[in-house]
Amino acid sequence: MVRKKFNKKEILLGFLITILVISILTFYIWHQMESIRIGYETGELEKRINTLIKKIEILEVKKSHLLSLEKVEKIAIEELNLAKPKENQIIYDNFHP
Repeated sequence: MVRKKFNKKEILLGFLITILVISILTFYIWHQMESIRIGYETGELEKRINTLIKKIEILEVKKSHLLSLEKVEKIAIEELNLAKPKENQIIYDNFHP
């Protein structure tokens, strides 16, 4: 059996092809891992968005409850010690549209 000797160009070419294949595989694996990571991050952000939307809805309900006329009148009377105006304190403007 005769063994072939490789010259320097063939060895260098084989080395470069090996490095190229390893680089391509490394890039492919990195790309796949980044895609998976971004997918997980997107899922977490969607959960966070849904949580924030629910909190906004709860706050909107609280806001509408606090801005109801009955609630405003109750706070004005009980906490701010305001009283309803007397008849002589009301000024009517003759507004004609």
